[in-house]
Amino acid sequence: MRVTLFFFIFLAFFFALHALFYSRVIKKLLVPKSAKHTFSFLLALNFIGNILYVVGRYTQGMGNEAYYLFSLSIGLSFVLLLYLIVHEVLHLFHKTLKNVDISKRAFIKKSGDTALFALSTSYVSASAYEGSKEPAVNVVPCKLFDFSIVQISDLHIGGLIDQNFIKEAVETINALKPDIVFITGDLIDTALDTIQPGIMELDKIDAKHGIYYILGNHEYFHDPLSIITFIKTTKLTLLLNESVQIDALKLNIVGVTDLIGYRVGLLEPDIHQAFAGINPEYKTILLAHQPKFIEELGTYTPDLILSGHTHGGQIWPFGYLVRLQQPYVKGLHKLENGSTIYVNSGIGFWGPPMRLASQAEIAYIV
Repeated sequence: MRVTLFFFIFLAFFFALHALFYSRVIKKLLVPKSAKHTFSFLLALNFIGNILYVVGRYTQGMGNEAYYLFSLSIGLSFVLLLYLIVHEVLHLFHKTLKNVDISKRAFIKKSGDTALFALSTSYVSASAYEGSKEPAVNVVPCKLFDFSIVQISDLHIGGLIDQNFIKEAVETINALKPDIVFITGDLIDTALDTIQPGIMELDKIDAKHGIYYILGNHEYFHDPLSIITFIKTTKLTLLLNESVQIDALKLNIVGVTDLIGYRVGLLEPDIHQAFAGINPEYKTILLAHQPKFIEELGTYTPDLILSGHTHGGQIWPFGYLVRLQQPYVKGLHKLENGSTIYVNSGIGFWGPPMRLASQAEIAYIV
């Protein structure tokens, strides 16, 4: 039911966007009719790609090459939105040129349209190129601990994030020889039965003191109770508002469920329950998918908080919108209560395989 609702909301939004782009941009271009027909055809083709992206996301049998193209159509739709916003600003500027000669106004209009088209093409090309790069190992100096940590987040297994992607990521992680590995949510982003072999690749992670995992908001969209049952058959230790102690490291690991639990009334986060069994003599790492969970801390002061969710903004300038909801978008930050938070930019991506001003990462905290 939730997937069906998402599909229709998605369809309505992108249909409205494409219709608006046609009426506000394409119809007003100072080009021959044949060119307008071509642009209209490409616009309709992109909308069809949007539909097929959702179909491919929630069904089986679509090849990776086709799915990649349909994923790019989502990125192109974001560009259409940005293009439309800038176009409307320029349109307001053109309205101030009523006393300018009509030929000069036409030249200014054509110049603006040409510049916007060139910028959009460069934007899409750069974003697709950055999105195609392998996740980088981001070395994060942290003097809190005398052991090494690897954190990954936001794999979004499904679609283009497949078993081969995970296998290569595991090989990179193992080459770092981490003492401990944390996976901070949004591991799964499609039906569980289609991606179980990919998840099982994570069992090959070699970490001396284990692999610890928490739910992200996207797990809630795909039957989280079934996910929990399956994860318990793997080597991953899933923390559901609970903690474990590693005596050899004198460390508490605390994991909370995601904030979306409040909205859906299922697996709600409970910080008091999560911290109930910690050893006060040990240092503490808190795993919380969304950075804004720091608002739930109250009097608790974990030494380090590991989060994800934001994808580092994924595609500029959408990071500014993320910043309206989350206190931090990426990187290491010191909190007023003395805790430190690291926000991982994510090893995968959601939606289009595109990034700009962000980088897919494997965080190596040393």
